[in-house]
Order: sequence, then C-alpha cells, then structure tokens
Amino acid sequence: MAVAAGIGGGSVTGMGTAVASGGLAELTRAAGGGYHGPPELTVARAFTEWTLDPWMLALVLILGGGYLAAVRRQPGWPVARRIWFLGLGLGFLVIATMSFVGVYQPVLFYVRAVQTVLLVLVVPLFLALGRPITLFIAAFPRAGARLEAVIRSRSARVLTFPAITTLALVGVPFVMYFTSWYTAVFHSAAVRELTFLALMAPGFAFFWTLLRVDPVPKEYSYAVSMWITGAEVIGDAFLGLAIIASQNLIGAAWYHALARPWGPTLQSDQVIGGGALWILGDLVGLPFLAAQLIQLMREDESDAARVDAELDARQAVAEVPAEGEQATEKPWWEDDPRFTSRFKPTS
Repeated sequence: MAVAAGIGGGSVTGMGTAVASGGLAELTRAAGGGYHGPPELTVARAFTEWTLDPWMLALVLILGGGYLAAVRRQPGWPVARRIWFLGLGLGFLVIATMSFVGVYQPVLFYVRAVQTVLLVLVVPLFLALGRPITLFIAAFPRAGARLEAVIRSRSARVLTFPAITTLALVGVPFVMYFTSWYTAVFHSAAVRELTFLALMAPGFAFFWTLLRVDPVPKEYSYAVSMWITGAEVIGDAFLGLAIIASQNLIGAAWYHALARPWGPTLQSDQVIGGGALWILGDLVGLPFLAAQLIQLMREDESDAARVDAELDARQAVAEVPAEGEQATEKPWWEDDPRFTSRFKPTS
C-alpha cells in the first residue's frame, strides 16, 4: 500500500484514515492544522496510490475462489470466460475500490464519478460475460437445479422485466447523487460498502437478463435488448447533464470542510464528474452493444438454419410417395378418352 506524502505537516496512509472512514466531524478535527488528505493526484500517483478495503477484498476472494472451485469441476470451461470473470470483472472491482480510484473518491468528485461508472457498468458486464450461473448449475447439479427453479419463478420474471432493471440501473445512481446518500458514504464505512453492492446489483441484473448467456427468467429478443440499452444510454446522459447543469454543489459541506488546496475548483470538479458519468457511461455501453449485435447475428443464423432444416424435411416428405401409391398409379394417357382405344392391355 502506498503511503501518501505529508501535507501541512501531517501524513496519510493510502486513502487517509480521516478521509476514508471518518465522518464530517472527524474530518473537520483532522483538518484543524490544514488539509490532511491524499496528495495531489498525478499520473504517477494514479499507479502508486492504493488502499485496502477489507470487505471488498473479502468479496473478491469469495467470488474468485468460488468460481475457481466450480471451474475445477468443469475442466473444459473456456479460458475466455475465466478471463471475463476473474481477470476483468473482479480486476475492475479491485481498481474501483482499492486503487487510486478508492483513494481519491472522497476527495475528488470526478473520481467518485469514475468509480460509479466502474461499479454500475464495467464490473457487472464482465462478471455476467463469465457466465457464473451456467457454471454453478453445471458444477453443482443439485444446488443448480434449485437455483434454476428460482430463476424460472414468476417473481424473478417480474423483478427482471427490462423496464424495471433499466430503471434501477439509472435510478440508483441518480438517487445517490441528489440525496444525502452521496455524503453518507463518507461518514460510514458500512454505508460505503453497502453502496458498492447497491450499485453493482442492478448492473448485474441488467446485463445478465439482456445478454442471455446464462439461464434467465424470460428470454427477450436481442432486438428488444438493443432498444433497452438505448434507453440506458439516454439515462446515463441525463444523469451526467443534470449534474453538469446543477447550480447546487453536491456534497458542499463535505468538500468545503475538506479544504483541498490542489486540483480543480469544486464547481469545475463537479462539471468534470458529470461529463465523466455521461461520456464514460456511453462509451462503456459500446462493448455491450457489440456483444448484443454478435448474439443477434448468431440468433438470426440459428433461426435461419432451423427454418431451412424444417423446409427441407417437409420437401423430402412431399417427394416420397405414400405406401402403395406407386403400385397403383397409371400413366395419364390411359385415362384420357382420346387414347384409351389405342392403348389396350395385352393378354
């Protein structure tokens, strides 16, 4: 873990105790002698500043260990899916909570915005592409059968209706940024950890149900998925623009008490953060759209192959005469009155 340089005669380890887990009162007392947060963010510090989040580390170890245990029971599990889940999904979770993003998210608004995009969109997308539900069902058949029954239940179909998952995906961050929930994350470690989960859960439900790479409560066409994704992109843009256009400083009391002496002004920081939510959110949607497009093409090819097979089978049946039909069938001219006298059977 990197140790941040002292500022104003003090020092802070990683994220800084007063900033990372303390409330506003603790921050104010700590700032009695000046700013006591992480040092100014630079390109070099973006690679060297790390912090330890025990709860997120435990989650990463549990998910990673469980996935690997299931993979051992399925030796032929594709390597690409392991990379999606373990390398990119859990890897971005570590970056979002324990890299410089975790260190500076209570200090810079735009870093908090980057963390939001990672937790809401990036981490869930790659976790879903790893097909953990399919792996669990295959590796643990008895428990998997129970899980599949829950997935196919009516309540699951209602909760994962595309309009509901999209509303949750867009609505949870919107409520967080425009209520006291935003600063509550800075006051309580428990609220912070629960917030991380609250951001990831709607994202996973969204990608899981629309990508359809795992068993889902109801299969919607990929054309519907692409329309829903378009609505999500619009929602991301609306959130970012609302933050940019807001005349009120979000988390004003917290940031004023922090008294950060470097970096952009508080208002500029908020504008940058709104832009990050808007632009990064839309950019992250592109891989998802690409994945949906590929799945749509595969679905069309599969449907076309099935229809062709059915038509070929019907044509083959039509061309084969019924039993006994060939033996009784006569040439057409034997029944034509004009030729019956010419063609008489010989004895």
